[in-house]
Amino acid sequence: MTILPDDKLSQSSTDTALENDAVRERWGAFAWTEENAAEVEKILARYPEGRQASAVMPLLDLAQRQVGAETNTQGWLPVPVIEFVAAQLDMPYMRAYEVATFYTMYNLVPVGRYHVQLCGTTPCLLRGSDDVMAACKNKGLVKGKTTPDGLFTLTEVECLGACANAPMVQINDDNFEDLDYDIMTEILEKLSNDEAVTPGPQTGRQTSCPEGGPTTLKEMAEAAE
Repeated sequence: MTILPDDKLSQSSTDTALENDAVRERWGAFAWTEENAAEVEKILARYPEGRQASAVMPLLDLAQRQVGAETNTQGWLPVPVIEFVAAQLDMPYMRAYEVATFYTMYNLVPVGRYHVQLCGTTPCLLRGSDDVMAACKNKGLVKGKTTPDGLFTLTEVECLGACANAPMVQINDDNFEDLDYDIMTEILEKLSNDEAVTPGPQTGRQTSCPEGGPTTLKEMAEAAE
């Protein structure tokens, strides 16, 4: 585990746990909210007695979301919070830490209110992910860091499974697909101004249907409209 100084808090990472006196002081007394405590009971009830450790992933996710709600960010997992979850599940802290470091859905250092995860693998690259990255950079986002206002964190990630709609980004829990420079710029501007954005394909097509409309069974598609 790496101990980062306070001036590195803006760095986004999924393989470095952040631990220092300030983090310990802020999160050492972490406890579930009343609503989340009830949700934890529902989650634990899914597993046989003695197998509660199997709930580590949903509980870490729930803890991250609670931290996000308390900090008005997308959420992250301070070391004391991971310890809290491990203790509740009666499992070694290191086992829970291994899970948190393996899956990129968990953030181990603070992130912004909007965590922009940009896919840079081959399908997205061939369809213009460099233009999407340029749009992010021109709005002040830097890969691997959080903007000074705490609004955006930009991370380049591996395939997010929406190759037919490339290029795409995931922002918090939503996918934004069929992007280009202008569309990505508009999305970031709307989020900056606290305006509503519509996730999914940005070109008007339905889910992963062919661009320009159906190419087979056209009569059936028209009848369904």
